[in-house]
Amino acid sequence: MTDSAVPPASFTDPAAPRRSRTGWRIVRAAWRLLVGVKDALVLLALLLFFGVLFAALNSRPGVRPLGEGALLLDLDGTLVEQPAEPAAFAALSGQPVAREFRLRDVVRAINDARTDARVKAIVLDLDKFGGGYPAAIGEVADALYAVRRSGKPVLAYATAYTDSGYRLAAAASEVWIDPLGGALFTGPGGTQLYYKGLIDRLGVNAHVYRVGRYKSFVEPFTRTDQSPDARAAAAALSGQLLDQWQGGVARMRPKAQVARYLAAPQTAVLAAGGDVARANLATGLVDRLGDRIAFGKRVAQLAGAEPGKPAGSFRTIRYNAWLRAHPLPTAGHIGVLTVAGDIVDGEAGPGTAAGDTVAKAMLDGLATRNLKAVVVRVDSPGGSVLASERIRQSVLEAKRRGLPVVVSMGGVAASGGYWVSTPGDVIFAEPATITGSIGIFGILPTFENTLAKIGVTSDGVRTTPLSGQPDVFAGTTPVLDAILQAGIENGYRQFIARVAQARRMTPARVDQIGQGRVWDGGTARQLGLVDRFGSLSDAVAEAARLAKIDPKTAVPVYLEKEPGWAAQLAASFAEQNDDDARGGDAFARVAADRRALLGRALGDVRRLAMGGSVQARCLECAGLGPVAARGGDGRLLDLLLARIGW
Repeated sequence: MTDSAVPPASFTDPAAPRRSRTGWRIVRAAWRLLVGVKDALVLLALLLFFGVLFAALNSRPGVRPLGEGALLLDLDGTLVEQPAEPAAFAALSGQPVAREFRLRDVVRAINDARTDARVKAIVLDLDKFGGGYPAAIGEVADALYAVRRSGKPVLAYATAYTDSGYRLAAAASEVWIDPLGGALFTGPGGTQLYYKGLIDRLGVNAHVYRVGRYKSFVEPFTRTDQSPDARAAAAALSGQLLDQWQGGVARMRPKAQVARYLAAPQTAVLAAGGDVARANLATGLVDRLGDRIAFGKRVAQLAGAEPGKPAGSFRTIRYNAWLRAHPLPTAGHIGVLTVAGDIVDGEAGPGTAAGDTVAKAMLDGLATRNLKAVVVRVDSPGGSVLASERIRQSVLEAKRRGLPVVVSMGGVAASGGYWVSTPGDVIFAEPATITGSIGIFGILPTFENTLAKIGVTSDGVRTTPLSGQPDVFAGTTPVLDAILQAGIENGYRQFIARVAQARRMTPARVDQIGQGRVWDGGTARQLGLVDRFGSLSDAVAEAARLAKIDPKTAVPVYLEKEPGWAAQLAASFAEQNDDDARGGDAFARVAADRRALLGRALGDVRRLAMGGSVQARCLECAGLGPVAARGGDGRLLDLLLARIGW
């Protein structure tokens, strides 16, 4: 029989129909896959289209000319040196996104409003203000106070004022508070978590290598309470910051009985029958009690009413629109390098001072721009020693080229933040800047005791004293411990040497004021760690003078990556999706602040435990800055509370 005579398979193979159905199923599955890919590509194309459209609309100047009204500073977030980019898809999905306001933008907006006739008043909405470091808060308060002294009204409103919120409100010509709210001030300080008991219970062996009598951030892993040295240092720093807060409020509201209310708030509250808002009014802390409608009507008297809008509406100039109408110059000869956030190895986005990223920004600026001087703006509690040195070397490259280098310290410039400040010819700080913390440490957890609790042991062959080290399963050896501690001590000597050379001190003197101790800016200046008091603009002016440029004509250019269209789109959606839910009463605000501090404390523990390098970090500084926990810290807290049933 020839091949052509072979009957069809359907007549000879009873399994053929089954194979045919299987084939059709494969075809249908492949078709559904292709349709899914097509739908995904269409969705991506739509996102790209709207992103490009958004960028195009925002790049067209004068699309929406500003009218007259009140400049509304709705500070529903934290005040930071460099905001982190919001996650695009989190914003598009409608999830709440923590907002961060760039300090220099807020100050610039206020300063421009002071002399612009279109701005009839400045309105501060502080219901959801998450605070900032004391120096940053003081700088914004001074800018607001300058507006008030110029004769332009400044009005502040909140249901409940926190310490940082009231520091801003004190600069206002009228301070309002909701009758059902109230201001309760906690001051710096409070408790912190210690994990030694938990570590022992779990059998974890925390190997701590450190130098510095006051390097207290390792104490939570080695003690169950605060050491006397750490307590004395913390009490001195907190006392200085409280005195500066109280002095700032008293200067702007001399009739307010601030000292009395701080010393015995219960006396004032009980005298008002438990009405906290009335107690605030009686002690002169606020000027008026009223809800949002009454407050809005008052603003409308000054800035004009919005016809056809609900009661309490007033003519408003939005903050973002105001900034877009007053853009920063894009060309200048004074390069400003920002070192903001935790100092980490490698690369990272804004809000984190990644060594490679910041160093590249510095070196690219030197290569592509005609810079005459450099200002290093530091707002960091420190972090990786390796990354700190990477940044420092990039700044030294500017000095090798003959450029003057001026350092401007923001809210905090401690540990690694001070390390990167050492190349400065002149160091500026604010009296409330948190700095110092000259010391380094390393933490290495091992789990030999933990594994033994569940019957797991380890064994093996070692050919050298360092074979398998560091061994997280069997523990470290005395040889490794000696090497790591010697490395930490050597790193501390290098830190001391850099500071001694930069500040023209002897190493012995630096060691005396070092030892990991944290100082306020005022004390740091007396000790010689800081040269002058002043803001970023003062540092830019000094850099211009050193470069023989007229400070009045000096233009700063910021050596940092501009946010991409996706980040701008996410920020826009986050702003538009703000549900306008306001902060609660005094009890709710205090509770929220404490919860955020707990989240941030847990985040610090995570960063310390997971950090893979020698650290020059100021853990104490975290409790003195913005109270909002960033992304991962908040999620870590939510997970913990869920596990314990809260």
